[in-house]
Amino acid sequence: MFKVVIAGGFGAGKTTAVGAISDIPPLTTEERLTEASLPVDRLDHVASKTTTTVAFDFGRVGFTDPHPFELLLFGTPGQQRFSHLWYDVCSAAIGAVVLIDTRRLEDSFLAVSFFEQIRLPFIIAINPFDGAFAFPHEDVRQALDIDPHIPMVRCDAREATQVAAALVTLVDHALARLTTPAPLDI
Repeated sequence: MFKVVIAGGFGAGKTTAVGAISDIPPLTTEERLTEASLPVDRLDHVASKTTTTVAFDFGRVGFTDPHPFELLLFGTPGQQRFSHLWYDVCSAAIGAVVLIDTRRLEDSFLAVSFFEQIRLPFIIAINPFDGAFAFPHEDVRQALDIDPHIPMVRCDAREATQVAAALVTLVDHALARLTTPAPLDI
């Protein structure tokens, strides 16, 4: 059994991803957006969004091939004002999927920086929103300023098979990091 985190910016699809793959009805802490949040929650490209995660989402998914294992999924809230919760959510996690929306790429910087800072293995999962330009992975990598060893995948958060593939990529990446010494910061 492994704990993984699904993080990313506001409206990137974290709750959707947990719901798409979970074998159990997911626990969510969704609350309605209010007039008070309008000055801090930019709704460009997500104007139809009416709720937001205020603590975390939880789901569970089991895999059988090639070896059986289970993932406990914890989705983080995307807004900076909830980032203090990330330390607790990430405790004992083996890694994170940073789900990004290329229409709002700047909303991903906080999550990427956070996982780099705490040295938790992570991958980038590009959620291809309808109408969004499909940037080449190398352009996204350069815009996020991430190392070439960090895996990057396309992951429609609504599609269980794509979420599963991203999670398997994360587990492979995290396990590989366990056997490879991390580079020293000099």
